Amino acid sequence: MGVATLIAAGRLDDRLLDRALGLLRELDPAAAFDSWIDEADAADLRFTGDAKAARWAVDPLEGVDIVVQANEPRWKRLFVADMDSTIIGQECIDELADYAGLKDKVARITERAMRGELDFPGALRERVRLLAGLDEHALSRCLSERVQVTAGAETLVQTMRAGGSSCLLVSGGFLSFAEPIASAVGFDRVRANRLVFTGGKLSGEVGDPIIDAVAKREALTETREQLGLRREDVLAVGDGANDKLMIEEAGLGIAFRAKQALVEVADAELKYHGLDAVLWVQGVRRRDWFRG
Repeated sequence: MGVATLIAAGRLDDRLLDRALGLLRELDPAAAFDSWIDEADAADLRFTGDAKAARWAVDPLEGVDIVVQANEPRWKRLFVADMDSTIIGQECIDELADYAGLKDKVARITERAMRGELDFPGALRERVRLLAGLDEHALSRCLSERVQVTAGAETLVQTMRAGGSSCLLVSGGFLSFAEPIASAVGFDRVRANRLVFTGGKLSGEVGDPIIDAVAKREALTETREQLGLRREDVLAVGDGANDKLMIEEAGLGIAFRAKQALVEVADAELKYHGLDAVLWVQGVRRRDWFRG
């Protein structure tokens, strides 16, 4: 049996539930309302059948985030997240490039890489070379002046940590940003690329190994094995093409406000809500969410 979680914070009503059930019943005539997670915010519907088919059946509902998954296990014991445009709302390298007067040029390369049109390691090295000579103090300025944590990210991570889950931030960006962001949000593990400095300035090089799509998947599998977990115990969230392999490797892979290349392979997509909605996906009521 599967569960379809409908999320429409503050406006989930009988009309929306009935519309969703009508769509699901085209696949499973016995599909039915199961329970409220939080009334007017999120509810579970139950059905029997293929989860992917059910996902696309209810996809036409506008303004509603819908996650279809197996009924168990709902609670995930490992959370793996991308950083740029996921845990934070920015692409750090684009914002950093602005301090060198190169944001538009770098952002165009980033956009193509995130759509899967460019080789990620090559595109990363090309962008970093453009930043050669930038003073390292620009990184701390960028972090404090430009970077904003995505709504709901801290609530999600801290609630999962409080429930005993491990949380890994894995980024194709840079440790100079990822480590302080991981600490602020509550991740207990972090993996990202290392910028090389010479005389207090960016050398234009990135340390090996590059954290690309393959390395992200490896970080997930290595952590899963270290913790003695199963595939179905893992939740992953990302936004770009370089997240595809880790999203496919997770028991539940969610595309968050994502590029189409990732949406097509993910188990689910969040378009309308913050990251704390992932707690509803796991059946956690708002009263049990972390309060900072």
